[in-house]
Amino acid sequence: MCGLTGWVSFDRDLAQHQADLEVMTATMACRGPDDEGTWTDRHAALGHRRLAVIDLKGGTQPMSVRTDDGTVTIVYTGETYNFTELRGELVRRGHRFRTRSDTEVVLHGYLEWGEAVTEHLNGMFAFAVWDARAHKLILVRDRLGIKPLYYFSTDDGVLFGSEPKAILANPLAERTVDLDGLRGLFSFTQPPGAAVWRGMREVEQGGMVIVDRAGLRERRYWTLETRPHTDDRQTSIDTVRSLLEDIVGRQLVSDVPRCSLLSGGLDSSVVTALAAAKGDEQVRSFAVDFVGQAENFVGDALRGTPDAPYAREVAAYVGTKHSSIVLEHSAMADREVRRKVIAARDGLFTMGDMDTSLYLLFKAIREHSTVALSGESADEVFGGYSWFHHPTVQAADTFPWLAVPVAGARAQVSDRFNAGITAALDLPAYIRDQYASAMSEVEHTDGESEHERRMRVICHLYLTRFVRMLLERKDRISMAVGLEVRVPFCDHRLVEYVYNIPWALKSFDGREKSLLRAAASDLLPTSVLERAKAPYPATRDPLYAGALLQQGKELLSADDPVFELVERSRLDDIVRRDAATMPISDRNIIEQVLDMSAWLDIYRPHLQLS
Repeated sequence: MCGLTGWVSFDRDLAQHQADLEVMTATMACRGPDDEGTWTDRHAALGHRRLAVIDLKGGTQPMSVRTDDGTVTIVYTGETYNFTELRGELVRRGHRFRTRSDTEVVLHGYLEWGEAVTEHLNGMFAFAVWDARAHKLILVRDRLGIKPLYYFSTDDGVLFGSEPKAILANPLAERTVDLDGLRGLFSFTQPPGAAVWRGMREVEQGGMVIVDRAGLRERRYWTLETRPHTDDRQTSIDTVRSLLEDIVGRQLVSDVPRCSLLSGGLDSSVVTALAAAKGDEQVRSFAVDFVGQAENFVGDALRGTPDAPYAREVAAYVGTKHSSIVLEHSAMADREVRRKVIAARDGLFTMGDMDTSLYLLFKAIREHSTVALSGESADEVFGGYSWFHHPTVQAADTFPWLAVPVAGARAQVSDRFNAGITAALDLPAYIRDQYASAMSEVEHTDGESEHERRMRVICHLYLTRFVRMLLERKDRISMAVGLEVRVPFCDHRLVEYVYNIPWALKSFDGREKSLLRAAASDLLPTSVLERAKAPYPATRDPLYAGALLQQGKELLSADDPVFELVERSRLDDIVRRDAATMPISDRNIIEQVLDMSAWLDIYRPHLQLS
């Protein structure tokens, strides 16, 4: 895992802009703490920061191959899990390698197959290739969009980077946020390719951007296709198990210490159990917990049970070396931690204490491991949320996560800004337009019942819209501390296979994730197999709420520019309440205002909100 950036300009000599390139590259230092490198040609400049995971000595970047017709250079981030097989095929085709890195395999794959190299790759990746033979740049992103890649068109080329901050470091980039940028972010319906910053775009998942003197072109090399599913129940279960065993085995490959993220839920427990069975050494596992969580925990419709007992049970059952990272309320409320999370995400919206605790968890894990396997995205792949089965959600004429009838689980899209900005945003109209656009992408098979058609739509929306938000969060926060998080459930082979299984078969026992539970029936304790879905934990510590109240009061006493965006009276009313009885919704509002304040201070953006 690494960070990349670059600049292509057909009217400038970029050899004269080395200082600009170095500044852009330096913004990716957290993503790549182990090494850095830059490369410039007349019209192309590439920068790279490396987190060394495979071939620690030989995989330095940017990496080039000289041909008779010109040099081809790559900057790459991520992992190609089938690089060993591809190397063997390329050797048979006459290629010779100098390193053991997957980067060199992708580079030679491009030399052999051109843009079609993407069809051969299994992994999570984003990369840029400057092909001097044709004077063109190719930007590529993996099928599910696990690894980020942004770009910003200029008058004579393009700026690009793993994160917006790399692009914003260039003097040509605008630090402007307008209504469209806020609409996508705060409606939880950001369309593929959109970014918060005006003029900036994200390479779409399964997408490619080609830049040459003729201009900039986008195309998709992969989409989530609808296909008939003919396997019976047992064959489907066996296939899921076989795929997961292969996926986890591939994703354990690493030249640095690795671990698993273990919450005690079904998804992370399956990954941990398979890793423990496949690995050649004892797996380390980590879980997050909070001081006083056992005493303060009260079950509700969203989180019925605490994670810690189940995580410990799984660890003992499969034999991992387990550690719980127990967080103090003061660390999660720390202003500098909040600023680091905001800076990591480049945006004015976070998930509050769930983001700060994730950052602190990853920071603690990084002291022991460089690579972590996660159960992220299993819910989106297998239909793991309980509300998939709720008639209200199934019938809703909108994105399903906006219709969840469970307190605390429904995405809230209103009441963040003052009345003027709220009216200008008109989020209900924006959501309707985005929903219609997303619906138009769904293909159906002949003979599907109305219920099966609707459930296919819901699954498609989660896999093409909702999961992007989760993957962005996981990548940006983990890479802020130099931790590579791998997501086995996002292997495109598994996603394609399970997506096309009819809903009746996906939920054959009337519960969420029927197929996954059946495929893992011999791997885990019964208590974990039968445990209801619980999302990432939030602290219940009233001391954390008390710290937020104090910070809210201090913000109110200052002349903070955040009150140009939100109503001062709204926060003033909340901070007068008792921390011990303050509802989560009020706590979230304080967190959101503090987030906005930190973002305005860090980025000093130009806002065009009228």
